[in-house]
Amino acid sequence: MSSSKVVVLSSYMKCIPHLLTALRDSRTDKVTFVNHADRLMSILCEEGLSYVSSCIRHPEITTPTGAVVTGTEIDTSNVVAVSIIRAGDSLLGNFLRICPHAAVGKVLIQRDEETAKPKLFYSKIPNLRGKCVVLVDPMLATGGSANEAIRILIENGAEEENIYFFNVICCPEGIANMHAVYPRVTIISTEMDAGLNERAFIVPGLGDYGDRYFGTV
Repeated sequence: MSSSKVVVLSSYMKCIPHLLTALRDSRTDKVTFVNHADRLMSILCEEGLSYVSSCIRHPEITTPTGAVVTGTEIDTSNVVAVSIIRAGDSLLGNFLRICPHAAVGKVLIQRDEETAKPKLFYSKIPNLRGKCVVLVDPMLATGGSANEAIRILIENGAEEENIYFFNVICCPEGIANMHAVYPRVTIISTEMDAGLNERAFIVPGLGDYGDRYFGTV
């Protein structure tokens, strides 16, 4: 699936399914989970940056053969990456390996497991006026935490159309809830799952991403 505001990488990238299979499998140990997760998140970040259109440049370069060609580069000097702690930090680490000069912001928003509503505990965000903002969190479930994070980004100067939300797995409910409030935010995900269960967890899903990545299951 690909549209102007929702991009699902598995719709055209054949390297996604086998990595996701390892993450979904309840038998996968921590070392294997982290290995496959890092590989998948690196792909997400590399491909996702190609959709940050305001940072794309097309310079003329000269190759070692003397040929002059028009290339493509991503100007990362104007990029700010913001993670939703804690699971988002796994994705942030991969993003910064690809985009090491990006400024960083953090928000701590936790979902109340009884009500599925977000609670804001902490935020530290640089001035985002005129910046390309990449919000990172591996799972887009209800969209509550992401919407709260986007509200904070806009309060700190971000323009809605310059916000890009990178996630590993999304679902239709989360996309609908986010775009009902912030329709100009671009969502880039490796996979879209079927939906939410009665506890507001993504199914088939892969469990608690943060717990499995950081070994706190």
